[in-house]
Parts: sequence; structure tokens; C-alpha cells
Amino acid sequence: MKYVILVGDGMADYPLDELDGKTPLQVADTPNMDQLAEKGACGLLRTVPDGMEAGSDVANLSIMGYNPRKYYTGRGPLEAASIGVELSPEDVAFRCNLINADERIVDFNADHIETDDAAELIDALNTHLETPGRFYAGVSYRNLFVITGPSYADVRVEPPHDIVGEPVDQHLPSGSVEADHIRDLMLSSRGILESHRVNHERMARGKRPANMIWLWGQGTRPSMEPFSERYGLKGATITAVDLIKGLGVYAGLENIHVPGATGYLDTDYRAKGRYAADALEEYDFLFVHVEAPDEAGHAGDVEEKIKAIESIDRFVLGRILDAMTEYDSRISVLPDHPTPVEVKTHVPDPVPYVIAGDGVEPDGVKSYDEFSVREGSLGLGEGHRLIEVMKTL
Repeated sequence: MKYVILVGDGMADYPLDELDGKTPLQVADTPNMDQLAEKGACGLLRTVPDGMEAGSDVANLSIMGYNPRKYYTGRGPLEAASIGVELSPEDVAFRCNLINADERIVDFNADHIETDDAAELIDALNTHLETPGRFYAGVSYRNLFVITGPSYADVRVEPPHDIVGEPVDQHLPSGSVEADHIRDLMLSSRGILESHRVNHERMARGKRPANMIWLWGQGTRPSMEPFSERYGLKGATITAVDLIKGLGVYAGLENIHVPGATGYLDTDYRAKGRYAADALEEYDFLFVHVEAPDEAGHAGDVEEKIKAIESIDRFVLGRILDAMTEYDSRISVLPDHPTPVEVKTHVPDPVPYVIAGDGVEPDGVKSYDEFSVREGSLGLGEGHRLIEVMKTL
């Protein structure tokens, strides 16, 4: 049996007045998701344990079959693994966003800065900022800072995407030597970045400059049992997002590179579907992740969110379902967490999920959305048990 999990990041939402009291998932044209609901079993899945932050790191770790209460240490070390940065037991890895800010946080991604521009700015930080730590270039605004000293893991900084529009000085860390050092780095980065050629050129092109860093999501290296030993399956991930790749590295999954996959609204959906379909020949388990609905949710853009959901259904899920007919197989489709367009950030609510495929009994649900699935046979489940349910249903 082959197993596929398709995650539409942030796909779930709340009813919107502009959609006549419906959610983007209800309004979107999703014939493939609806077909799965009609032929499979549905329910709600709690991907974020009570009391934990509704981050994609926590939620996807859960969906991948690892209880976050036991295995989660932070977002930073996951992204370190994805770009090949090995951490010692004493190292703490922070996610380093390049942001745009004045007195307030204007955006959390520096106008979606290009990766080449970001790499130049990261190099400038390593050259000019005084710190025993080191910065590493990642993809676009998503970069990394690593420093030795386990006590740095105790510094508390809110994710920048949760505080857009709020005063910078109200959200900077303080209260310990380590927190003060992180605060100083964030503030000192302004002088280096604002004067950099890259930002002058960005402004000349009508782009917002990356004029500050935001350090957050830190943690130490996690210890995870290999997926193949845990579930007896040879698996792979397909994603453009570093933290998902990092989860794959620590779980011993192969990360399949897809040209044109960007982790943004312009991602190549067709390529993701094609690569996933081809990968079924070699792998027993596929974790396919698409970031676009989450980006639309953060932007508060309902039209783009609907468009992203429809593209996932048509070009990713449709292609996977065609390929699955050649194998004994089962698939689950779900978001990792909701990212409501009115809230513009993650919420920890349970998400709608469906499991369909060989041997799965239909439960009478006719469409896939946040409300229809509540009538399904799966009830309310725990995220880290999803794969167990897929194998035993």
C-alpha cells in the first residue's frame, strides 16, 4: 500500500460576509477534493496540541506522525537542517526574517525579497554585526542565525507575521543577557541594511527595502526516530518551504526538489503534481506540501486564496489521483492549520481532513470543507495519529 498526505497550508478559514457566509474552501471549485469526501471518510483533526503555538512547524510535525509535545524544539533547527547547517548539542538556531519596518513592522518578508538580494544582505550582516553567532542565507526572506549557548533557547520573540502593523519596540526581547544580545542584533541590523546597495536598488525599483532582521522561532537540534523505522515506509517530501524540508531531514525522508516550486502564490502547481505522481513509483509514502493558501491568508486576500485552493485541487491533487490508480493506495488531504483571511495569521482550530482510497468505506459526506466533514465517521482525531489511522482504517 502507498500513502499520500497532501497539505494545503493554511487552507481552512472562517465564513466571510463577502462570500455570503461561506469559507474560501466552500466557494472554491474543488471537484477532486469533493470526490474524495464522497468516496472516503471525513472528520476534524487537531494538529496543534492545546497550549502550543499554531505554527506550521508544530502542525506539520504532527501531521508527519510525531507528537509535538515530545519532539518539537523550535522552528530554527528545522530550517537549519533544510539548508545543510549541522547543529551541535550546544547550538541554538533562530529563524532570521528580513523584514521592512519603520516604527512599526510594515511587513514580515521585505516585499518578498529575492533570494540573491537576501544572500548579499546576510553576507553583510556576517561582516559588520558583532556577535559570536553566524547568519546563514536561506530562501527569500527566510534565513537563519545560529549561536552557541543553550540558554538562548529561552529567549521569547513573537513571529513577525503575527505582529504586522504593531510597534517594533513593544515586541523586542529583553530581561536576560541572551535576550538583550538578540535585541541588540535586531536593532543594530538597521544601520547595516538601510545603507546597503541592495536596498537602494530595491527602492529604485519600487520595492520596499529589507531594513531590519527579526530573530525568532529558535531551538536546539531535535532527536527524531527515523520515519522508515517508525512506520515501515520509504518516504519523501515535496515542498518549497525550508521548515518542511528540515522535518524531512530529521525524519530521514528524501526531499524531492521541484523546479518552479517557490513556496508562494506563483508556485508551479503543475510541476508539483507531476513530480508527486512520478515519485509514487519509488516511494511508499509522500508528504506533499503547498504553501500558497497560507500566503494568501496572511495577505488577507480572499480571491488569491480561492485561486490557490482551486490550483491545488486541479493541478496537484488531480495529477496525484490519476497516478494512484496504478497502485493500491490511500490519500489524506488537509490543511496544517487555518489561516483565516480576516485574522491574517494562524489559528489553532482543528482542520478538516479526508482519507480515501483502497478499502476505505464512504461515510456519506458529499463535499470537502470545514463544516461538511463534521458529519463524517472520523470524528475529532489527533494529528500525530493520522498515519496510523490511514494504515488501519
